[in-house]
Amino acid sequence: MSLLDRPSQTLSSGGMTLRQAWGVAGLLAAAVLTWLVFAVWPEWLNAILISKKAFVSAILNGITLAGLYFLVASGFTLIFGLMRNVNLAHGSLYLLGAYIGYEVTNRTGYWLLGVAAGFAVLAIVGVVMQVFVFRRLEGDDLRQTLVSIGISIVAADLMLAVWAGGTYQITTPEWLDGALTLPVITAVRSNGVSVFLTYPLYRVVVLAAAIVIGVGLWLMLHKTRVGMMIRAGVDDRAMLQASGVNVHAVFAIVFAVGAGLAGFAGVVGGSALSVAPGEDVRYLLASLVVVIVGGMGSITGAAIGALLIGLAEQIGLVYFPTYGIVLTFVIMVVTLAIRPQGIMGKAR
Repeated sequence: MSLLDRPSQTLSSGGMTLRQAWGVAGLLAAAVLTWLVFAVWPEWLNAILISKKAFVSAILNGITLAGLYFLVASGFTLIFGLMRNVNLAHGSLYLLGAYIGYEVTNRTGYWLLGVAAGFAVLAIVGVVMQVFVFRRLEGDDLRQTLVSIGISIVAADLMLAVWAGGTYQITTPEWLDGALTLPVITAVRSNGVSVFLTYPLYRVVVLAAAIVIGVGLWLMLHKTRVGMMIRAGVDDRAMLQASGVNVHAVFAIVFAVGAGLAGFAGVVGGSALSVAPGEDVRYLLASLVVVIVGGMGSITGAAIGALLIGLAEQIGLVYFPTYGIVLTFVIMVVTLAIRPQGIMGKAR
């Protein structure tokens, strides 16, 4: 049993439980972060943390990167965490969606059409993989792992043969260009005029899309009949099938949604960052860490895990550039030590 699963255990100094202590610590951290973002910094704090602009930009970059990680990891947690299909080709789905979005956008000139194509094509690929690969390997985790690794290797070589080793950038429409002026004062000039932080509009839109999709997925899983069937099929497939539900069709739909989200994230990520060989491995590892930290099968956990990993990466990039990547694995190790099933995962 993890430490957070002992609500009756009290601290030696008083009657506060460990869960309440964590809650108080979270509120204090939120209060300090709010002050750091919106207050005017004294000179000594600017000297310690480089500058307020660098710090706030790292926080915002971490939050928007978390939105992108959530888009990828939400599909992964549906397939791996909920259905227990070990799909280590999920990163390849992300990269293939990015390449398809790039081609469609370049040929048609419509970015939204590229986004739709990335989702639709990868959803179809997901159905094909579920029907012809994972359905035949149900319950065999080792074979699923080996086969999906093989698929990812073959897919990486095929994408390298078609699109070569160059780096591509998906062009965004004009209405997504530009920057927003945020109510965050980064400096005060000598004449008393405040300088406000500007931030790219596209990154804010990515974050908003991640929030909308996350809420939609949670509502689908917990408030609809389809979600009820998905959760019932995971817990007791034989009973659900005996009640007349086509379990294979339900799981194929889930796999299509998960793969489609990976393709969608590929187009969105390729527009914000870049499309290049090796991105498949990066986002597969990010998805694995997010799901492990957040808890398998939990959309809320995937959001929390993505937020922690995104912030750790960007803050580490600014303040610990040599060891920044280590922070993500430190978070994973600490989470596994305190709560092995993940922050929002259920003990089995």
